[in-house]
Amino acid sequence: MEPATAKSRVRSLDVLRGLVMVIMALDHLRDYLYRVDIHRANDFTMNPTNLKTTYPMLFFTRWITHFCAPVFVFLAGVSVYLMCQRRSRASVSGFLIRRGLWLIFVELVIITFGWTFNPFFNLFILQVIWAIGISMILLGGMVRFPYRVVLITGVVLVAAHNLLDQPALARLLKGHVLADLAYYSDFTIYRLWGRHFFLIVYSFLPWTGIMFLGYGFGKLYENGVTEKQRRAQLLRWGWGLILVFVLLRLINHYGDPEPWSVQPRGTVYTILSFLNVTKYPPSLLYTCMTLGPAMLFLALVERVQNRFTGIMNIYGRVPMFYYIIHIYLIHVIGIIVFFAQGFGAKDIVSPNVPFLFKPNGIGFGLLNIYLLWMVVVLVMYPLCRRYNRYKSSHRSWWLSYL
Repeated sequence: MEPATAKSRVRSLDVLRGLVMVIMALDHLRDYLYRVDIHRANDFTMNPTNLKTTYPMLFFTRWITHFCAPVFVFLAGVSVYLMCQRRSRASVSGFLIRRGLWLIFVELVIITFGWTFNPFFNLFILQVIWAIGISMILLGGMVRFPYRVVLITGVVLVAAHNLLDQPALARLLKGHVLADLAYYSDFTIYRLWGRHFFLIVYSFLPWTGIMFLGYGFGKLYENGVTEKQRRAQLLRWGWGLILVFVLLRLINHYGDPEPWSVQPRGTVYTILSFLNVTKYPPSLLYTCMTLGPAMLFLALVERVQNRFTGIMNIYGRVPMFYYIIHIYLIHVIGIIVFFAQGFGAKDIVSPNVPFLFKPNGIGFGLLNIYLLWMVVVLVMYPLCRRYNRYKSSHRSWWLSYL
């Protein structure tokens, strides 16, 4: 097989991106429409990784979606490196800064509205697209530096950011808006004006490190690297990251602010505790646990061309289109379920819940969430395929932003 060229899309990257986007829809459906046992918790505040209240199927429904955001951000970095192979650094830098600003706008306006359906925008939500946007702006400055500077910066950010969890440092910095935006937010809410707030879900600094790492790994896909060489490196790094995760987790001292422990509910829950690493912000162990298997997948899937990879490839070629449309689709389904289950106008707004049409008690058990997930994925496929065809046959400037 010929080495991957910078002039064409790399199919395996799109297949992996498409797979994690499909999995992501499961998490968002669970957010909207999973109804818990009333004796366990409030629907909105139920944490599927809380080992005191969760159960294995619910835990793993959430756990498998942990792969989505880091893989998505990592592959964005890989794509930037490939872009640098066919365009000047100055051109790429300008594009990344503009695209980053655009993504922040999309997060604050288009995606926030998709999540909340609140036309008054009482709450702006800073999630993964915001983190990608600010990381792109920072990478837009860094691409002017030598390759190794970006890669080393990414390694340092990912490997060392948990040093900021030291109690003395955290007490000094946590609660300040810039520090929370960069690292310390734990779903922190800040007032903008009047009854308008913003919620920091994704603190950007660790995600920036993951994007810089992706940029560094993009070198495996440049001209001159054979499939055999690339596969060997991906296997080496994939198994290496998994080994780092296991060893550091066993030591239980560094790499995640929440140590694992033997659970009173039994061995299964002790295993869940071992796997229950921190996403907000993404810890070193979280990053190793998710990116390690992702690299193994890339190594194994490069030669595979079948119906499954063909479908995932379509989703992965139009990531922003998929991301935006699937959020609106899921929320519209939520509104249909809202009225079908007998809720009315008085239930549209619920206390302490930022989403409209999400009263406590709405939704279904986990099995029906999986069935609805299949429906959403099936509905999204022809939409993504049609948009991909349009994008492939047109050269309008705005297509590079969606």
